[in-house]
Amino acid sequence: MTARISNFARAPERILGTENGALCQQHRSYTETKVEQFEGGYLDVGCPSCQWSALRLAPTDTEQHRQALQVEQARKLNVLLIGSGITPRFRAATLDSYLTGGNARMTAVLERCREFAENFPEHYQAGRSLLLVGNVGTGKTHLGSAIAQHVIRAHGAQAVIVSAAQIIRAAKGSMAKNAQYTERDVIEELAGFDLLVIDEVGAQSGTEYERGLLHEVIDQRYQQVLPTVLISNLPAEAAAPVDGQLTLQDFIGERALDRLRQGGRAVRFTWGSARGGVSV
Repeated sequence: MTARISNFARAPERILGTENGALCQQHRSYTETKVEQFEGGYLDVGCPSCQWSALRLAPTDTEQHRQALQVEQARKLNVLLIGSGITPRFRAATLDSYLTGGNARMTAVLERCREFAENFPEHYQAGRSLLLVGNVGTGKTHLGSAIAQHVIRAHGAQAVIVSAAQIIRAAKGSMAKNAQYTERDVIEELAGFDLLVIDEVGAQSGTEYERGLLHEVIDQRYQQVLPTVLISNLPAEAAAPVDGQLTLQDFIGERALDRLRQGGRAVRFTWGSARGGVSV
């Protein structure tokens, strides 16, 4: 059976040269392959037979094996980073590049996000989630992307960041006549990542179907004791009842919000737009 292509964690692009067009002194000809890199550009991966032999046949205390091991580790890291969904705009977004300018509230928010990322194994075991909510232009997507990248690089976890709109679009795509996957496939894939970051919650229409779908994704991760980071420009709930004021609860439902809060933390971005002070 052919494995279904992921809706969210794409594989690095590969550019193949002429078949058997490259030469290796030991293994003769092979097909040159260049692989997309997270940092940009493409990397020529060299002779696959040389890499296989050095990794599996060479003594582990040799430089040949050590170099092959480094190549394999770099390959696996690149697969996770490319598959993370971090867009080119935010690939340089790290915890260290989030500039607070000495603002106490921004510094406190950064430290909470840093604590979550650096202690991810502990939060993973507890299934502890994080809500990043507040004003537009305050760096929520920067920090969500930075958290995802940190847990990949530091802990080898599979972290994926997607927008709520991407989730809805993928689920609706399953209803197409010739779709090769189901809505259940979408939910199960999202429920399986070590860390899922859902961005732009509240930017969608907020229909009953969308609310039910997002609730199902969050609930499935809750049942599997897996952490979720949710990002929204909306408040989790209104400080006081205001006619017409939308909150996060309107887009994911009360139970899903409760799931995220259970043992988790809401981090509020309460200052004005700081895009001029955030290095991405």
